[in-house]
Amino acid sequence: MPKLNLKPSHKTIRDYYTTLQQYAQHAVRHEGAVSNPFAFLLDTCTKQVNGTFIPQFAMHSPKSNRIVVDGVILDEYGLPFAYWEAKDMDDDLPKAVQAKRDKGYPLNNILFQTPQRAILYQNGQIALDLDITDPARLIAALQYLFSYVPPALDNWQTAVSDFRAHVPDLAQTLKVRIEQRHETDPTFKEAFTDFYETCRTAINPDLSQDAVEEMLIQHILTERIFRTIFKRSDFTSRNIIAVEIEKVSAALMRHAMSRDAFLKPLDRFYVAIEQAATLCRDFSQKQHFLNTFYEKFFQGFSEDVADTHGIVYTPQPIVDFMVNSVAHILETEFGRSLSDKGVHIIDPFVGTGNFIVRLMQDIRGAALAEKYRHALHCNEVMLLPYYIASLNIEQAFFERTGEYLPFEGIALADTFELLEQQQAELFTRENTERVERQKAADMFVVIGNPPYNTQQVNENDNNKNRKYPTMDKRIEETYVQDSTAQLKSKLYDPYVKAFSWASERIGKEGVVAFVTNNGFLDGTAFDGMRKHLAQDFTKIYHIDLKGNARTSGERRRQEGGNVFDDQIRVGVGISFFVKKATTTSAPAEVWLYSVDDYLKAREKQKLLTDLGDYTNVPMKQTTIDKKHTWLTEGLRSEFETFIPMGSEASKKGEGDAAGTLFKSYSVGVVTARDAWVYNFNRNALTENLIQLMEYYNGQMFQWERRKNRDIDVNDFIDTDDTKIKWTRSLKSKFKTGTLAEFSDENVRTSLYRPFTQSHLYFHRMMNECVYVFPSIFPAPDTEAENRAICVSSPRANTSFHTLMVNAIPDFHFTGDSQCFPFYTYNEDGTNRQENITGWALAAFRAHYGDDTISKWDIFHYTYGLLHHPDYREKYQANLKRDLPHVPFTEDFWGFANAGAALADLHVNYESCPKFEKLEERETTGMQVDWRVEKMKFSKDKTQLKYNDFLTLDGIPAEVYDYRLGTRSALEWVVDQYRVKVDRRSGIKNDPNREAEPRYIVDLIGRVITVSLKTVEIVKNLPAL
Repeated sequence: MPKLNLKPSHKTIRDYYTTLQQYAQHAVRHEGAVSNPFAFLLDTCTKQVNGTFIPQFAMHSPKSNRIVVDGVILDEYGLPFAYWEAKDMDDDLPKAVQAKRDKGYPLNNILFQTPQRAILYQNGQIALDLDITDPARLIAALQYLFSYVPPALDNWQTAVSDFRAHVPDLAQTLKVRIEQRHETDPTFKEAFTDFYETCRTAINPDLSQDAVEEMLIQHILTERIFRTIFKRSDFTSRNIIAVEIEKVSAALMRHAMSRDAFLKPLDRFYVAIEQAATLCRDFSQKQHFLNTFYEKFFQGFSEDVADTHGIVYTPQPIVDFMVNSVAHILETEFGRSLSDKGVHIIDPFVGTGNFIVRLMQDIRGAALAEKYRHALHCNEVMLLPYYIASLNIEQAFFERTGEYLPFEGIALADTFELLEQQQAELFTRENTERVERQKAADMFVVIGNPPYNTQQVNENDNNKNRKYPTMDKRIEETYVQDSTAQLKSKLYDPYVKAFSWASERIGKEGVVAFVTNNGFLDGTAFDGMRKHLAQDFTKIYHIDLKGNARTSGERRRQEGGNVFDDQIRVGVGISFFVKKATTTSAPAEVWLYSVDDYLKAREKQKLLTDLGDYTNVPMKQTTIDKKHTWLTEGLRSEFETFIPMGSEASKKGEGDAAGTLFKSYSVGVVTARDAWVYNFNRNALTENLIQLMEYYNGQMFQWERRKNRDIDVNDFIDTDDTKIKWTRSLKSKFKTGTLAEFSDENVRTSLYRPFTQSHLYFHRMMNECVYVFPSIFPAPDTEAENRAICVSSPRANTSFHTLMVNAIPDFHFTGDSQCFPFYTYNEDGTNRQENITGWALAAFRAHYGDDTISKWDIFHYTYGLLHHPDYREKYQANLKRDLPHVPFTEDFWGFANAGAALADLHVNYESCPKFEKLEERETTGMQVDWRVEKMKFSKDKTQLKYNDFLTLDGIPAEVYDYRLGTRSALEWVVDQYRVKVDRRSGIKNDPNREAEPRYIVDLIGRVITVSLKTVEIVKNLPAL
């Protein structure tokens, strides 16, 4: 443990003594009062060591009697390492200590304390006995208390840090042994093949052999933990799934001396786990400990599995809050309770069983056995959490009743797969019967924590979420069909499917309670989902816990910590959906609340604990608008009366569109292999692409020579990150036999980020999605005449911004850009068409009574208007949910002329004059050097360290007023113009130009000029 930062002069210490003096003045001496200042002191100290202080901590002594310790200090894994017991001023402390010893209070590290005296026991012996009226002695007692680490805890913490290094090696050793036995041991091969076919039938017909081998490895590596921590030596003979896997395991191990001998390299870790578990005084602590083990196991065993399934268990404050809220909803909305007969409850993604265990605590003892046998249900598709959930739930029942009863409400099954029509036997006859009983039950409550993640980031990982024909079709026909967004892939995220599944599963009435990614709350792609949720339910309550780490700058700080102990990066929310049988055609009541900005993870958890349930949350009812927006606060209704820059309908329609400014628009190019197809150096780009294509074609020739091509292409291809970057579309082309050919004419100029020009290999073969850019910049010569206004896509993560370009922009150019070109072409560069609609031209001319207005004028008017600070501020909420809408203003030409000036400035930034007052300070005695590795600003940003030879001084503060999202223009340049080496491929991207050694330093001077002139033009824009 780290040393406490405490001194007698510190405010915490001074406040402690001041409070005691105030109590003394009023003759307050009883324990309930005088213990409070010390509890506050302990809490402050605990925060310094990243622990948790819990007052009035109930536990069981070694004598099995229930005791309540005045305080416990838990480490970051939830294990207790210190205790505190307070007495009042009149108590005989040694006598009180003896009484506590007799009751079985823990003596490994406990501080017995009165305001005058502290007795510290460690390892069953008195370690300190001090007068703590003196601040120095008080601090000494606290330092001793917090510096002690029980040996079992010390071993556990060391083992956890080593686990990631050791488990993968042993798992790989097991995998090699399994593969060898496939070839040499007919008994094992038969047992494994039978189990593999069972798994394919039960879970997924496309399940790979590797995935089943991983299940076997998980079982072998963890079986000892279940035997020792829960003292369940009969686990593998009682659990219906473990029985089947144990047959395969036994066949694998039958030639080894013993399983324990084989696993000896992990013996130190097993012992550490077992010793640490002895610190857990009761079942709830053991449950938390086992959850932590589960998390750490998968972080070491398989990062891919952890990513696909979201291996982070739900913190207890969330579970408590949700269960309390569901109980209240049942009572107030339906006149029922968790204990009532007929109230069937399901956790469809049970994980380690936290929700079911917590629900069982609130079910009346007289009703628990009936509920346990018939009305509690859950599914888990992964083996290890299925085991842990089974043990946790069965142990919880044993704790309440004193009777062991196997929990038959849990099934090893994929909840979404159960929607498919054809269901063969699911692992075992008993597991199948459990599923059938579950399907036949009328579910009244759905509760849980669905998996969150979206599609995989890198196709080389071969780590996709699987597809579900029935579930995906349901999403397509509802949420997707009614979405107006251009990009809808996020609607197939697992948590979105969970909402759809639960909406159907509870039938005519019931409650759904989920803690999920909160992106659906305001994401533009989720408008169709929000529409159906409001149709399907009577009341909706949502608590936005924020914590989105995929933001930046001030917005990131406002999001605060993630309530899942900062273990995930998406924002989180808790949702309650109430469906009444008397539902009308009116949309649901939607009640919303967002926690305060800047809260840390533990503060959010404490908030949930303090609130207790949803009825104590100060929610506000929202008014749903016609676009199915729930977060309508700040939206300006007049925005809808302005002219939209574009719409999906106009893009899809034939001929000239009415009602919009632009006929066509597009997001930027998505390459999905930036390191390979972008490079500052044209020669390096060419070499990278030729290498990739040769490797791809080599694998293609091997594929073509195969007689059997029925195998999954993912099991065939080589995914060496240093040779190739696979994507969905490249795999599709591979399967159809499309060869890759390099062509120099496909190397084009691109704007990768603001004021960051790069070479791009622009071709459908090597780019994941080019969208309509082959008809916007089809050839280099069109870059001389065409321009496009790129605006940040509607989203809540960044402020609105815009930048004009005359070259192909990347998808993330200004923050997921939507680009509106002036011209469009055929893909061969012919048939140039103006993209401003004839309808818009007529509307502008009619409004201003000016037939001299041209489409170029409207184009520049729009660009100028989009820069207006008042427009951005007034309509910021609208711009986070919709593409810009353009109003008529009083001074058309003022905006048009300003927009033209801005356009010329931004498009031709490389020819702008350099800022004359920028001083180039050279380091004395160093050779002239214009190369950049990584530039760095001074603290006040008036200087920029270019390299060891050169520092640029005199940067005006106004430069930073020209911002494009999270950075100023100059900060974008400094961020992008540095030497980068891609982590996965090893590809180097060097921005330095041999032929133009001063290009970067001159670019900085030019972008400073661009920034200052932009700020000046914007400052002088006409009033709205």
